[in-house]
Amino acid sequence: MTRPDLLALTPDALAALANRGLVKRAVKELDAGVVPALDTDPAGAVQGKFPDGTTTTLPPNTTLDAARCSCGAAGVCRHRIAVVLAYQRTEESSAPAELWSPGTVTEDDLAALMGERTLRRARRALQAGYRAKLRRPTAEDQTAQAELPTCTVTFLVPGDLSYVHTDAVNRDEATALAVWAFREADKHTGDTVDVGGSPTTATDLTAVTDLLDQLLLDGATNASEVLDVAWQRLHRDLSAQRLHWPAAVITDLLAQLTAYRGRSADYEAEQFAALLTELHARTTATGPRAEVLGPDEPAETPLRRVRLTALGARLRTEDTVDVYFAAGDVVLVQRDTALRTGRRLAAANVVSEAATRSASRAVTLKTSRVAKTSLTPVGTAWDQLPQALVIDDFAAAAALLAELPPRQVRARVEAELVRAVRVTEVSDVAYDPAAQRLTATLHDATTTCLLEATHRAVAPHSLDALAAALRAGPTTITGAVRRHRGTLIVTPLAVRTETGVVVLDLAEDTAPQPLPPGSTPADPLSAAIESALKVLAEAAHRGLDHLPNGLLARVREVGADLQRTGLRTAGGRVTAFADAPASGTWLAAHLRLLVTADAR
Repeated sequence: MTRPDLLALTPDALAALANRGLVKRAVKELDAGVVPALDTDPAGAVQGKFPDGTTTTLPPNTTLDAARCSCGAAGVCRHRIAVVLAYQRTEESSAPAELWSPGTVTEDDLAALMGERTLRRARRALQAGYRAKLRRPTAEDQTAQAELPTCTVTFLVPGDLSYVHTDAVNRDEATALAVWAFREADKHTGDTVDVGGSPTTATDLTAVTDLLDQLLLDGATNASEVLDVAWQRLHRDLSAQRLHWPAAVITDLLAQLTAYRGRSADYEAEQFAALLTELHARTTATGPRAEVLGPDEPAETPLRRVRLTALGARLRTEDTVDVYFAAGDVVLVQRDTALRTGRRLAAANVVSEAATRSASRAVTLKTSRVAKTSLTPVGTAWDQLPQALVIDDFAAAAALLAELPPRQVRARVEAELVRAVRVTEVSDVAYDPAAQRLTATLHDATTTCLLEATHRAVAPHSLDALAAALRAGPTTITGAVRRHRGTLIVTPLAVRTETGVVVLDLAEDTAPQPLPPGSTPADPLSAAIESALKVLAEAAHRGLDHLPNGLLARVREVGADLQRTGLRTAGGRVTAFADAPASGTWLAAHLRLLVTADAR
């Protein structure tokens, strides 16, 4: 009797069930001749007897962690993995006639797996609606994967729900949501689907609009602290309704007001204005609830056991750092990590049993007496990153960015566009002293993209470390990507060379690097948009009821500049605000400018 479930387990699937180190050890021992003697009984149970006397039995319809092994290890051990690999070496695998989709799993199958009570809980999430990003099986890789708002679900073996892997605590509920996502996707093309719920947002957000109008009229300079109480109450109400994205915007708005009143450098008028406009966009847009307002999921979800690969870090202050991790097909970020801890995490593989993940893809690694977090050097883990996080075709990546909806109404997730960029060559490294910016041209097999890194006082050695790494022949650069005038732009976090991974912001005592001088070419369109955004931000900062003399004349000037550069619609809306200054005309003009700036 052949065991198709064992034949379907790829090295990546085995690593998901255990860890990559155990898989490598099992392969090494098999290659060295430590091979178990295999026997399959009539019922299909595969038994392996090792030279040291250890016996492992893998019965059918039983997961690896529930299989019997005389070594006594809890969970999946190297003996179980070795038996699977040895079995695959002795049996011929034949690909199925057609690719399997988890969408073919029936409601009866789900009920048998988890029971009606758990299935009812999952159906409540279905009724609320959610968005899922899917990876379908291929002839080369039979696994199927669904990225849900708060977890990732992977179907490791076609047709066998006992081999579903997820980092969610409630495995069965997550499995049902993933099955329904694939069922919906099987009706369409594309890898992102909205499942269940209402096709458009239909939440009454009048209270948001009223407070937003008042804040825009008052401005940051005149906003009353009494009004903060109303904002905080509104934040609680939105959070209770799981409208995570507008609630998060309000959190950031209140932080900006607090920073302004405290005369902190964290206050930025342009950021304050952008948050006002984003809140307006999210409360007036129609579209999938999960995308515009947030998924109907808890603010935080505990993860059962999560494996993370660090992609680098960004210093926020002298004492705190944001650390970025690859987790399945998405990037998570741990915010405001203590610098000492961040240095340990920023170039490590992490396995944690004490982590939580937010709807916005922020992760928190917690300490616990009964659960642990282990760290190992990142090594070559970047070579095994999922293709969804890797950019090796710059032109294709830029085209995908061009198709994204406006940022103001996209899902408000952390590190949305952090990627690992494969590099074949680096050229034209230069430093612009006026802008304090280092630039370089990155090459893939056929095209190029631009790397840009600007000096920040909090990370004084970052640019020197980057210049040294670029000279050392990098193979992969991680960082945030964006598109400008059709070209992919990379803002780096870390660089991998033959000598290892360099986390740029955490580099210390790097010798100054000589660089050829360069300059940023003039861009009249970008300059016109930037000027207009600054003037409108000043209007929001001061308050539309408190505009100083001369400001509206400046608004007309930047509106005319926009029209002269060919941005007629944006220029017309800016001029309309100057002619009739009100919250409605300001929001229309500012939103148009933000969308135009992102679309270029």
